[in-house]
Amino acid sequence: MASVGPDVHGRVGGRGRPPYTPLATSFMKSWDVIIIGAGIIGLSLAISLRKHGLRVLVVERGEPGREASHAAAGMLVGSGTEIPPALRLLAQESARLYPEFVHELEDESGMSVDLRQQGTILISSHSHVPESAKPLSQDELQSLEPALGILGRPSIHESLDISAAYLRERSVDPRALVTAAVKAARHHGVDISSGAEVKSLRVSGDHATGVQAEKTTYVAPIVVNCAGAWSGCLTPHHFPVRPVKGQMLAVVGGPSLKHVIRSEKVYLVPRSDKRIVIGSTLEDAGFSKQTDVNTIQQLFHAALDLVPGLANSKVHEAWAGLRPGTPDELPILGETSTAGYFVATGHFRDGILLAPITAQVMTNLLLRTPTGYDLSSFAASRFH
Repeated sequence: MASVGPDVHGRVGGRGRPPYTPLATSFMKSWDVIIIGAGIIGLSLAISLRKHGLRVLVVERGEPGREASHAAAGMLVGSGTEIPPALRLLAQESARLYPEFVHELEDESGMSVDLRQQGTILISSHSHVPESAKPLSQDELQSLEPALGILGRPSIHESLDISAAYLRERSVDPRALVTAAVKAARHHGVDISSGAEVKSLRVSGDHATGVQAEKTTYVAPIVVNCAGAWSGCLTPHHFPVRPVKGQMLAVVGGPSLKHVIRSEKVYLVPRSDKRIVIGSTLEDAGFSKQTDVNTIQQLFHAALDLVPGLANSKVHEAWAGLRPGTPDELPILGETSTAGYFVATGHFRDGILLAPITAQVMTNLLLRTPTGYDLSSFAASRFH
């Protein structure tokens, strides 16, 4: 099994790195890499690093996969106005990688993650239709998704300046995805420590040596911060990552939808088990994950405007998640000013989508191999 050697700690960006010195003692276990956070970003990276022979420990403050990854809707929006321009190349490539990414997780975990490829119907003003979308006539819309309520409104396209368009997008069940990722990680021999909140990075000189959790110390020459909304809370680096609350609900017993439905007010994401996920809000509410009855009702009524048949459905579940947001709504990817300390966080609404490409480029960075992408827009140093 390969270990992190001098080549991993060579020159990067013109900065010298001291040669690697083993940190383990006869009584303390060590790893090549410690990943903070067992969401889909951290787990995907852990699996990728294990495939390259590195010994990996994932340290999770709670239960693996139960934060933003568990709360997400799972729309794989690889293009369009929702994606910041600087992120579009990575988003498009990650969307392209998704079928193989899912195939490997399903094969290694023995479970399905409900990757759906029926596409998305976008209901929006004409000015918000992406170039990649195929405009839909009323007859085409009727054929694709009969449950849409706008079909009963004559000449809606002209009278309300609203258009309908089809996008070739996929969706996935994030809860199934992250559960499969946990199983796949363990299948590959990734160590996972749950219920261990990391308090700080351990540093010797100018180099990372591990992390300090509440009750123990974990040792490794490389640490990757994938702690999502909590990634800015670790000393000595305080990244400008804040929690952005999103409230959502799922209904059952409604009409059968084939496609994801998106408008400027709400989205509906069907699951193969007949649930329909409805979301979502964007709120600066600190680390509170409490739901509000009025907000959930507003989301439901916005969905009802699009799909009147939902009037007969029942609310199966309501929840809130905390997305990791940054000031410019771009992720933070790369090495920090502390040698051996990397960060992969701030994915905001796109953590599920960006998991494959994040794992790929971060693996390249840790192994000191070319990423093939200009990551300067995502450097942690942009906030200094």
